[in-house]
Order: sequence, then structure tokens, then C-alpha cells
Amino acid sequence: MSDNLDRILAANADYSADFGDKSELAMPPARKLAILTCMDARLDPAKFAGLEEGDAHVIRNAGGRASDDAIRSLVISHKLLGTNEWYVVHHTDCGMETFTDPIMRDLLAGSLETATIDENGWRNEGSGPGSKEADQIAWLTIADLAQSVRDDVDRIKSHPLVNKSIPVRGYIYDCKSGRLEEVN
Repeated sequence: MSDNLDRILAANADYSADFGDKSELAMPPARKLAILTCMDARLDPAKFAGLEEGDAHVIRNAGGRASDDAIRSLVISHKLLGTNEWYVVHHTDCGMETFTDPIMRDLLAGSLETATIDENGWRNEGSGPGSKEADQIAWLTIADLAQSVRDDVDRIKSHPLVNKSIPVRGYIYDCKSGRLEEVN
């Protein structure tokens, strides 16, 4: 087993040993809110938003973008589980600001191995094979952080499956201070 797997399984054993009444948590989130945010490991929505287990739905993807799948999750969250307040949270120093769709497509066309970045930008270290399937994906990169939040909030609000009574608010999490800054 890998060191990570050993650590995960040991932590889970400790966690489940003190699971207690968490088995009684209801499926719908207690605070009736959902947060769409980035998968970046520096963001801990439970900590920056004061959440406990069972409080909220947290939907994460690269960039915290309002992709079709993120909207699918938000719609399910409201329609079947009663959330009535949504937050879009992007963050400073996001990796999605470091490349464009054409860069990602070129990298993947050349190799499926992990790429590296330096002062000259992204480049493949490994060799092929790559895949042109990347041409079929909108990578939802970020050129302007505040604008990406506004675009995602607008996309969610205007989606035909989103109930217009749900407030959708946008924020930028500052990775240097831990603060949430509202984007209007």
C-alpha cells in the first residue's frame, strides 16, 4: 500500500471509531445552502464558511466553475434536498488562471503525463501518446478572476432549471488572508 493509502485508512479508522450520532444526520443539508467552489487543496469550505457535517452541500471542481455538471448538482440540491441559498466561491492564485483552452489541448495532444510549469509557461515532460479528445472539452479557464465569478453567478441565475427565487452570491477567497470578498 502507498503511504497516502495507509494514512487515509488509519484516519478513517479513528474517525469512524468516534462517529457517534453522525449516523443520524438528515440527508438534506441543515442550513439549506450549497457552495460551489474550487477543488484547490488550500480551500476548506467547512472552515472558511463555519460549516459542520450535515450543514451544506459543497460542490467542487477545477476553478469552482458553473459547468453543466455543477449546475446539475445545484438543481438536485434544491429540487430534491431543499437548498435555497447558493454561493459561488473562486479564489486568488488559482491554477485555472495559468493556462488557456488551447494550451491545455496542445499539452494533452502531446502527452497524458503530468506537465510542468516554469517562467516560460507549461510544457510536457513526458512523451506521448496524447489525445485529441481534449478538443471536445471546454476547460473553463479563468482570464479575469472577478469576471469569472460574475459569469458563473449569471450563468446559474439564468439557467432555465434554476428557480429564480434562489439567491446566488459570488465571492473570491483570498488565499493569503483567508477572507471572502464579495463580487458584485
